[in-house]
Amino acid sequence: MQFFFEVLIGGLLAGVMYSLVALGFVLIYKASGVFNFAQGAMVYLAAVSLVGFTEMGAPFWVAMLLVLALMVLLAIFTERVVLRPLVNQPQITLFMATIGLSFFIEGAAQLFWGAGVRGLDLGLADEPIGWISDKSGMSISKFDLASAGIAAVMVIVLAAFFNKTRIGRALRAVADDHQAALAVGIPLQHIWAIVWTVAGFVALVTGMLWGARNGVSFSLTFLALKALPVLILGGFESIAGAIIGGLIIGATEKLAEVYIGPYVGGGIESWFPYVLALLFLLIRPEGLFGEKHIDRV
Repeated sequence: MQFFFEVLIGGLLAGVMYSLVALGFVLIYKASGVFNFAQGAMVYLAAVSLVGFTEMGAPFWVAMLLVLALMVLLAIFTERVVLRPLVNQPQITLFMATIGLSFFIEGAAQLFWGAGVRGLDLGLADEPIGWISDKSGMSISKFDLASAGIAAVMVIVLAAFFNKTRIGRALRAVADDHQAALAVGIPLQHIWAIVWTVAGFVALVTGMLWGARNGVSFSLTFLALKALPVLILGGFESIAGAIIGGLIIGATEKLAEVYIGPYVGGGIESWFPYVLALLFLLIRPEGLFGEKHIDRV
C-alpha cells in the first residue's frame, strides 16, 4: 500500500505539470475556438531563449524578462500577421495557420540558438524529501513537489483571470462569436494579443520546468502531443478540465506502468494516456467539463 501511494503521488505531481501544458492550449482555444498547434513550439522557443540569454551572460531574472518581452513580441506578430487577416474564417483555416506558425517558430529558434541539447538549472534538486522519507518511507522528489506547486499557482491565477476579470469575460465572448464580440465593442485584435501574451508566459513557465527536468531540446515541441489526452479528458474549453484531466492522466499512466506494464512487456507509460483518451471519446467526446453541442439536422 505504501508503494501504491508513492506511485500515485508521483503521478499526481506529474499530472499537475501536464495541466500546465494543457493550459496553454485552453487559453488560445477559449479566445479563438481553435487548437493552437504552435504551443509546443512556443514552449521550446521560450526555454531555449532563456538558456541562450543566460549563456550570453545575462542574470537569470534578466533573461526571464527578456524572454517574456520576446513572447510579447511574438504575440503581437501573431495577432497582426497571422490572426487579423483570418477574422471570421473557418476554424480549420486558423488551425492550419497555427501549424505554419509552429514550423516558423521552430526554425527561428534553431536558427538563432542552435539545435543542440542544453541543460537548465533552476536550483531545484531532483532528490527525495528527507523528512517525508524518514516518516513515511515514501520517496517524493523535491523537484516534482516544487514544480507542482508552481504549476498549481499558475492554474489558480489563470482561473481567477478568466472567471473574475473583465478581460476574461471578453475572452469568452470572443470565443463564442467573433462578429458578435466586435458588434458590442470588444476589440478583437487586442483580446487576441493579450491571450497570446498570456499563453506565451505559460509557455515560458512550462519550458523552464520541463527543460530543467528533461533538458532543453527540440523534443519540447512534442509537449503538444502530451497535452492531447489531457484536453480530451477535461475538455478543450475548461481550465478546471485541464486540471482534472492532467491529474487523471498523470496518475493513471504511472499506475498502469507499474501494475499493468509487467504483463505486456513494459513501456506503456508513453502510450497508455492515448488509449485512455480514445476510450473516453467513445463515452463522452466533449470531455468532463466540455460544453455539449446540439446540432439541428
